[in-house]
Amino acid sequence: MADEEQSTAAAAVETPTADDALGYEHARDALLEVVRQLENGGTSLEESLALWERGEQLAKVCQRWLDGARARLDAALAAEEDAPPRG
Repeated sequence: MADEEQSTAAAAVETPTADDALGYEHARDALLEVVRQLENGGTSLEESLALWERGEQLAKVCQRWLDGARARLDAALAAEEDAPPRG
């Protein structure tokens, strides 16, 4: 069973998808899986460090998506404020 957990941990770290191509929901779900694996324990120190590094990468992807969404909202609100009144 420990071998299965270790191979699962390794698979999470070796995801072939480029981080920038991940959508927010995919990155968030992958981050939740990394956290679950770290909380469950049973991995070596090296595997735990690799999982932590992967989690940091995924957290940055999520933050970029959230920052982009905030910028879009701010731009839309600013455009609405600058638009002439209707009616």
